[in-house]
Amino acid sequence: MNFPADLKYTKDHEWIKVIDGNTALVGITDFAQGELGDIVYVDVNTVGQSLAAEAVFGTVEAVKTVSDLFLPVAATIVEVNSSLEKQPELVNSDPYGEGWMVKIALANVADLDALMSADAYAALVG
Repeated sequence: MNFPADLKYTKDHEWIKVIDGNTALVGITDFAQGELGDIVYVDVNTVGQSLAAEAVFGTVEAVKTVSDLFLPVAATIVEVNSSLEKQPELVNSDPYGEGWMVKIALANVADLDALMSADAYAALVG
């Protein structure tokens, strides 16, 4: 399993990466995509909405199941990764790169301190 050290993680298997000041990318972890199997659809209809930490911002559909996507911190959804419309399998092949799901504007950068490090997340998933 791959858990990049420059990301923060949640117990719900999302990751977050600050890319500039209070802007960040969010996606699901390598562990999560492996558990879900082949991703066939990513549905996010919350662009422009300000949501609380752990709020559902969308769903990810795999061949056998649909799972909610949870926001790691309070934020406004700024953008959805449009590449996933035609290539949802990017979540499987590159979960930390081209398979990111949403770009967000953080409500409070300090909220990141409550999330897990790569080592803590690796211990969680065993």
